[in-house]
Amino acid sequence: MASDSESSLPNPSAGTIARCDYPPELELLVDKASSGIRIDSFLVRQFRNYTSWKMQRIVRAGGATIDWGPALQTDRVFAGQRITIRLLEPPDKLLDPQPDDVNVVYDDPWMLVVDKPAGLIAHPTGEIQQVTLANVLQHWLDQRTQFKGLLRPGIVHRLDRQTSGLMAIALTHQSHAVISAGFENSRVSKTYLALVEGQMRTESGVIDLPIGRAPTGRHTLMSCRADARDRKPAKTRYDVVERFEAHTLVRCRPMTGRNHQIRVHLAALGHPLVGDEFYLPHGKFKPFYDDEVDTRFEPRDVETGLPLRRHALHASRLELAHPITERWLSFETQLPPDFAETVDVLRAR
Repeated sequence: MASDSESSLPNPSAGTIARCDYPPELELLVDKASSGIRIDSFLVRQFRNYTSWKMQRIVRAGGATIDWGPALQTDRVFAGQRITIRLLEPPDKLLDPQPDDVNVVYDDPWMLVVDKPAGLIAHPTGEIQQVTLANVLQHWLDQRTQFKGLLRPGIVHRLDRQTSGLMAIALTHQSHAVISAGFENSRVSKTYLALVEGQMRTESGVIDLPIGRAPTGRHTLMSCRADARDRKPAKTRYDVVERFEAHTLVRCRPMTGRNHQIRVHLAALGHPLVGDEFYLPHGKFKPFYDDEVDTRFEPRDVETGLPLRRHALHASRLELAHPITERWLSFETQLPPDFAETVDVLRAR
């Protein structure tokens, strides 16, 4: 659910379709951040499914104009100029679209907010190049634009594969840059619900422990221990939401953005997430699988004795400024069925 969202938005300055036949012809307005760069670089920013090589070829073939005059490949563009581009060739680095369902809770010409299911990684990596959130969103976008590959989803921040919940997705170069800057400068508020082992002693608090890479030599494990490498400041606020006999439901707000931050911080207090694949209390780690399967790419069900078969972490709330209008947006989502059923079981016990 979104609040204070845009009810009516104009077309983005980065492009409107001027013709509906093929090849598509679009008109673009150069923004201040792109002023002074070469025309092919500007166009690749707007059409991220095109490589520089292919866009250069389109410009050389006479497919682009600057303020209605012919453009050369070496021309530079400046703020306020109008660029017309005929996409004479199809995109050459299109994500393989996957026709799976995705819960899009908000969309406009510049950004999306989606409710990512657990078990889906954010974007292609390693051996996984197809079944990712980016591939699913490429299909979603292709169904809503006149030409496949016209838009490419921009993954601005990530959730672990087994973490469910809200993610912001950029649709233009400008929105990607602005939203990314918001995350880097802590101008985005994220709230998670976590189910942890044991009874937490206090109702609320701040975990202020630096996080670095664990010296295990295996996987991408993080640690708060003194022997962690390249430790950086990390801070997480938490509040107890509900207590059970041997578990606690906690609301967490990371004030920094370290890898596995909430999982590592809660485990450091002695309360690891229910179903966490790696982290044990007080900086210890679970044994690695004998077959050396990397669970980042090959997820396994975790036996918890509860309906949940993965780590119990859900990104329940996301708040950020709109990258164009600067209006503050707030989004909230309910617990997914496996998490909600687990909470119901604990209440019944």
